[in-house]
Amino acid sequence: MARNKYPEQTLEQILSVSTKLFKEKGYEKTSIQDIIDELGMSKGAIYHHFKSKEDILNAVMNQQFSYAAQMLDHLIQTVQATNAREKLTKILDHIVVDPKAHSVDRLLSQQIKNPQFVVTGMREGVINDAPHIAKIMLEGKMDGSITTDFPTECAEVFILLVNIWINPILFERKHDETLNRLKFLQQMMKGLGADIVSDQLIQKIAERYSDFGGYVQDESE
Repeated sequence: MARNKYPEQTLEQILSVSTKLFKEKGYEKTSIQDIIDELGMSKGAIYHHFKSKEDILNAVMNQQFSYAAQMLDHLIQTVQATNAREKLTKILDHIVVDPKAHSVDRLLSQQIKNPQFVVTGMREGVINDAPHIAKIMLEGKMDGSITTDFPTECAEVFILLVNIWINPILFERKHDETLNRLKFLQQMMKGLGADIVSDQLIQKIAERYSDFGGYVQDESE
């Protein structure tokens, strides 16, 4: 049998088509055979790279995590601001509205009650994202715009709360309940000496969940 001369290209095709089908049909309703039919490849070509549909989903998630990490690095290098607090506020605002960063939000929301998914998200945020935020907070201590004595711990708590605790899908919350928690997060961070949650950020996060039906609806609606 001839060797595949372009395994990376094949892998990218599998992930692209799988992401498309997961978004259109939902993860549970998409079968390996659906992916094979859409790709026009042999079953062996798929199983050469992935053992199961779950492995494909994990690869799609990791690809998204990788993009988010690269975007954060780019923003840290390019965003201009008068001080570290303003820079961090701008970065957070940009992340929330970046379309590619949220291109699979609906897909990921379907997995939010999967314990492994939640744990992976928590670890990813604390290990990979929080250190970048903590570094900017430390810069803020030096320029006086951020006053927390615990930049590392503050950054980790912020990531955990904004990624997990705020999520209305995980806790089956309504819009107003989520909004209250965002306002609480704003006040808490301000009280910790890291006033980085703007009113604009609150509005954008709330709107993002509305865009893909993340809120529990009132029975009267």
